[in-house]
Amino acid sequence: MFKKLQQKWGVNGINMVLIITTFALGGSACARVAGLILKLSSLEKNSIWWIIYILLVTILWPICVILISFPLGQFKFFKNYLFRIWSKMSGKASENNSKNAKITKKQTKIAIFASGKGSNADNIISYFKLNQKADVALIVSDNAAAGVLDVAEKNNIPVMVLSKEDRLNYASCIKHLSKNEIDFIVLAGYLKKIPASLISQYPDKIINIHPALLPKYGGKGMYGANVHRAVIENKEKESGITIHFVDEVYDHGKIIFQEKCEIENGETIESLAKKIHILEYKHFPQVIANVIQKQNQR
Repeated sequence: MFKKLQQKWGVNGINMVLIITTFALGGSACARVAGLILKLSSLEKNSIWWIIYILLVTILWPICVILISFPLGQFKFFKNYLFRIWSKMSGKASENNSKNAKITKKQTKIAIFASGKGSNADNIISYFKLNQKADVALIVSDNAAAGVLDVAEKNNIPVMVLSKEDRLNYASCIKHLSKNEIDFIVLAGYLKKIPASLISQYPDKIINIHPALLPKYGGKGMYGANVHRAVIENKEKESGITIHFVDEVYDHGKIIFQEKCEIENGETIESLAKKIHILEYKHFPQVIANVIQKQNQR
């Protein structure tokens, strides 16, 4: 139950504990304050007393929760939480939803291409479950043993495993993408070169993440540990991630976003990989959402 709430609210484990603590302390505090107020009023403990008590608790609860959220560092969450409750109670949420439904386009459907274990894919799927700006509707892999297929199964997402014939011209892949009404493609650790036939079907709608600061350390064979090894051996002072549009040349398309990390003395391939993964998990989903949002506004 807690994991589902954590995903729904988009918070980590520590914040989840603090949120629950705030709920508990807020409820306890408002009950205590309501009891003290009624004690001072000298009312007898009858049906009227209980009605007034419930009304006081209802009024005091949001105030107590907001006050307690300050020292626990959860004010932003509870401000938004209480605002959503108020919107639903006042009917504004349904009004806004009906207005938005008229003006928004259909939800963008994403296909994720991946060759490995799929940690980035899993992170992207979790992100779009929460913000709902798009939907990961298909997982495509060139590896029948890839861990990303387990990620797809866990999230009930259809998959397509490319055969050798599929990888020659991608004709069946393009048909499958069309059948699933895919609008946008994300490469998340996909090691094969994307052919011109697929790029022409999705102009400026295929993006990739590379574990280095392009244009350095890109090209055929430059992925994973190969990239980090080259960066360290060349004694670079920094590395990072590059998110870019895909064209017909490896790691060449227009750069959308870059983020850097420092390379420290004694840096290893493994330690640098961890730094890069942190940047990927933090930025990739948000950049995807931003690109999709901009394109939908055109």
